[in-house]
Amino acid sequence: MNHEHWSIALSHAAAGTLGALLGGLVIVGALVWAVGLGIRARRREPGPPKAHEQPRLPQSGPAHETSEMREPNEVPRAANEGERLTPHQLGGSGSRRSDRQERPRWGSGPNGSSGSGGSG
Repeated sequence: MNHEHWSIALSHAAAGTLGALLGGLVIVGALVWAVGLGIRARRREPGPPKAHEQPRLPQSGPAHETSEMREPNEVPRAANEGERLTPHQLGGSGSRRSDRQERPRWGSGPNGSSGSGGSG
């Protein structure tokens, strides 16, 4: 290669390096600007609540859980085979409160949960 080819090759390499450097500087400048914007936005936000602003337990005490037995609603049937039911005809919930509210208990006989599961 002669001197002219080297100067052309070096000028392309220098242009690529200069382009990468300028691109990196643009990205760094955009990141610095974004961080500054975030800091200014954070300063405009209200601070954390004070101790007297925190939620308090009501005078009546904590809310208690309720437990009830549920049973499924039956799906209504269409009047004829070709008719389709729309969602508002199906009802609001998939279950309803059961008439029997006593919880099922284990019987006194042998059941699957007694013992350690060993052979005897």
